[in-house]
Amino acid sequence: MSEVENTSFKECLQRLMVSLEASLYEEATSQLSGLHSAEIARLLESVPPKDRIKLWLNIDSATQGDILKDLSEDVLSQLLNEMTADDIVKAAEGLDMDDLADIVPELPESALHNLLLTLDHKHRDHLRQVLSYPEDSAGGLMNIDMITVRDDVNVRTVIRYLRLLKKMPIDTDQIFVVDRSYQYIGAMHISTLLTNEAEQNIKPLINNDHKPILAKTSEAEVASLFEQRDLISAPVVDGHNQLIGRITIDDVVDVIRDEAEHSVMSMAGLDEEDDVFAPVIESTKSRSIWLGVNLITVFIAVFFIGLFEATLQEKIALAILMPVVASMGGIAGTQTLILVTRGIATGRVTHSNLKVLMNKEVAIGFLNGILWSVVIGLATYLWFSDLILSLVIATAIVVNLIFAAFSGAFLPSLLIKFKIDPALAGGVILTTITDVIGFVAFLGLASLVL
Repeated sequence: MSEVENTSFKECLQRLMVSLEASLYEEATSQLSGLHSAEIARLLESVPPKDRIKLWLNIDSATQGDILKDLSEDVLSQLLNEMTADDIVKAAEGLDMDDLADIVPELPESALHNLLLTLDHKHRDHLRQVLSYPEDSAGGLMNIDMITVRDDVNVRTVIRYLRLLKKMPIDTDQIFVVDRSYQYIGAMHISTLLTNEAEQNIKPLINNDHKPILAKTSEAEVASLFEQRDLISAPVVDGHNQLIGRITIDDVVDVIRDEAEHSVMSMAGLDEEDDVFAPVIESTKSRSIWLGVNLITVFIAVFFIGLFEATLQEKIALAILMPVVASMGGIAGTQTLILVTRGIATGRVTHSNLKVLMNKEVAIGFLNGILWSVVIGLATYLWFSDLILSLVIATAIVVNLIFAAFSGAFLPSLLIKFKIDPALAGGVILTTITDVIGFVAFLGLASLVL
């Protein structure tokens, strides 16, 4: 095993930063040799822009092409801006059509024009076909590099054909069977070819268990299908059942990773494609928008608190206990929100079973409300020796946890209906709801009985 394989990413980055801080750019570039293109892309994203550019310009064009497809959008755009049109064409020459389609939107017009001139008529048509589908669909994910055969040949003919190819596309675990008009018939695993007699006609060997994936299918659904069916590759067809490409497991792994990063980053109002080392002003602008939205929601909660100003002045204990009510509701609601948002993303939660899930979550909110209202009520009584105050906060806890559970279950589907990402906006809206309900319930009850 090589030294590179034994070296962790953390150690590679540490050594790279030492060289860059000493302005030893040739030494830093040599440290990248022997690494996988995805590892180099990750290292480039982990260093400041000025060092990133100097490293990039020292990498040979053949390696640059493989790296481009693994870079985030912000870093990809930055590095492409540092390259000439000819350099971009050289770097992109060896890319598969699906990988090429991913970087095309970021290419300068001159580079795109030159690149298209290097492609033959067939590959230009294939590129246009991939670009005609949304990036987050099966058509946008697919690769046109695949092996097809007719159903009127035998095993010997297919094996001879595979040998003539010399090299099979990466992750080829099955070949696809089509008719003369390229209509999809079925698939046949390579292992099936190897375990049958040479004179066996392939028609009875065709596997029709797994249906092809429509090009318009969302990438999230594609990832779900690969997970459920344990697929390595899958055929993609258009609306007329014509085979147009295939999706491989490496593309699906990227989708799963991107979805996970999106979920985490969206909770803070960030984009997973953002450059970690983006300029301060640029990062400030993108984050200030979300802070402004959050400020508006805070003022909404503060407005409702202001309605009970007189009550708060009479009993200071209310101000002390207010965060307890808001916090309990926020946590309970967030638990439900994450559960339902994830369920919708994976297809386990739909309109048909949402009502059942909402009833379950409200029941959980009610039972948790009873449990923790007793605990908080007792703690309040021991602290302030005020039975009425203890009953007020206990009641407010029950009310807020019920509303929190209901809101957390209902909010994702409502946001999706208005084409708003619940992972992005759900947390802020839910916090506002639970704060307002909690404060109104707690202070409202207190103003009536205290």
